Amino acid sequence: MKAAFYTVGCKLNYSETSTISGTFKENGFEIVDFNLPADVYVINTCSVTENAESDCRQIIRKALKQNPNAFVAVVGCFAQLRPEKIAELKGVDLILGSSNKFDILKYAKDFVKKDFACVYIDDNNDKKSQPRSAFSAEGDERTRAFLKIQDGCDFKCSFCTIPRARGSSRSVPEEIIESNFRRLLQSGFKEIILTGVNVGDYGKHIGSNLLNLLKRLTSIEGDFRIRISSIEPNLLKDDLLYFMLENDKICNHFHIPLQSGSSKILRLMKRRYTPDYYYNLISKINKLAPDAGIGVDVIVGFPGETENDYLETKELILKIEIAYLHAFTYSERPDTLAEKMDGKVDISERKRRNNDLRALGRLKKSSFYKKFIGSSKTALIEKENRGGFLEGFWDNYVRVKIPYDIRAINAFAEVKALSYENEKLLCESLKILE
Repeated sequence: MKAAFYTVGCKLNYSETSTISGTFKENGFEIVDFNLPADVYVINTCSVTENAESDCRQIIRKALKQNPNAFVAVVGCFAQLRPEKIAELKGVDLILGSSNKFDILKYAKDFVKKDFACVYIDDNNDKKSQPRSAFSAEGDERTRAFLKIQDGCDFKCSFCTIPRARGSSRSVPEEIIESNFRRLLQSGFKEIILTGVNVGDYGKHIGSNLLNLLKRLTSIEGDFRIRISSIEPNLLKDDLLYFMLENDKICNHFHIPLQSGSSKILRLMKRRYTPDYYYNLISKINKLAPDAGIGVDVIVGFPGETENDYLETKELILKIEIAYLHAFTYSERPDTLAEKMDGKVDISERKRRNNDLRALGRLKKSSFYKKFIGSSKTALIEKENRGGFLEGFWDNYVRVKIPYDIRAINAFAEVKALSYENEKLLCESLKILE
């Protein structure tokens, strides 16, 4: 039988889809592209976007257009939160939540088309339960891989559905992570990105923490580097920060969500820091590691956000040095505290603020990249040939490209930045390091 997979959402979702796909392959399925006819279609959903339902419906129609008799399984966060909505969609045979989606072969059994959807949603709020580990490649290459170390979240941000979709914060035991980490290295990966819903919360319920895990993984011999997908500002404590900055195997890159530069809005969002705390943290990193790449997330148009609140956010971003900015337009999510708040911001105004911040983000990125012109750094070069060039990343997550050189594929190379174009640094290759 042929199986095809479609993933919506974050890198964590992609790593979990990859693990589910591997289970199918181990059980004799041929894995094909989602655009091709298949016997089974698996759609791994996301609950973050307001278009989750319409996106899900569109993807299901696409699958059934390719094979009207195909078995369709919808799994993941949106399935966990809105199984009744998905069950109404014609053609769905199986609905699984965030925890039991890994056991799809058990629930689907013979993959025979049903007259109605079978729904199995687990309670994933047991803090003592062990989340299923998962890992995946970035594309089909053997360069970078995502390794899931944690799932769920104990934070209760007023705009977020993730705690309800994925449950309480739970961590994969260190020994399992190390085993999977070594497996990825043996498969040829040179960069491992540690991912989860709230990575900085790792180990809280199993007597460990992210610092202990990083010490364990960096003690492994080999030519590799570790990247942290994202970390909450209040969880990036000094001991963890200093270790990350001092260890050569950890990338000089920090993705630290801000969400708002207004004290009032942060309180309404139920975030666990103040604008001053965030500013001081980023300023500290800027001072200790001027080359560090810092990524920032911001939500604009949150209920109650006035023009002054928005300008406070913009002013904070202007004051810090960052590598890139992700600006998101607030959208109402069902069953969240924010959905019921007063002070709704007009949709057109939300979009204006978003466009304004995106323009600022492009300027900040350009400024950060251009300061490296003339500098030489080590890049991990990826395989894909893009118009006669290979692309890769410095450890600070600056994207670079060099003229095609087969020796550089999946290798570390010393490269020198010549110019900035199309949000990348054009570089010359000085030396292949292996």
